Amino acid sequence: MFPNKGKEFPEVDYRRARKAEYALAIGTALRGELRQMPNAIKTVMRWTGANERTVKNWIAGTHGPSGEHLIVLAHHSSEVMAIFHRLAGRHGGDDKSLGVIRKKLVETLNIIDDQCL
Repeated sequence: MFPNKGKEFPEVDYRRARKAEYALAIGTALRGELRQMPNAIKTVMRWTGANERTVKNWIAGTHGPSGEHLIVLAHHSSEVMAIFHRLAGRHGGDDKSLGVIRKKLVETLNIIDDQCL
């Protein structure tokens, strides 16, 4: 009945589950990275060039970014990079201490910005 047996695509349910896991993981990473950042959605829009609805979907974890957007997000977000490494099974590539330092720097810059306005 199926002449190309062995060359079929994975089952749709499995692919859907993996896609949902990816979207949820990226959303969790973005929320973790951006929770202290004012205008987080606009910041991600500037980083990626994506529209507001798209960015909100990423942050909510309902849809995941495409490849080119993922690269830009990983460049700007240590948490997205760490999640990317985890999803790819590459556990040695992320440095948590740099992520903590980056978060503290962002918090400090936000305080400075608030005082200058």
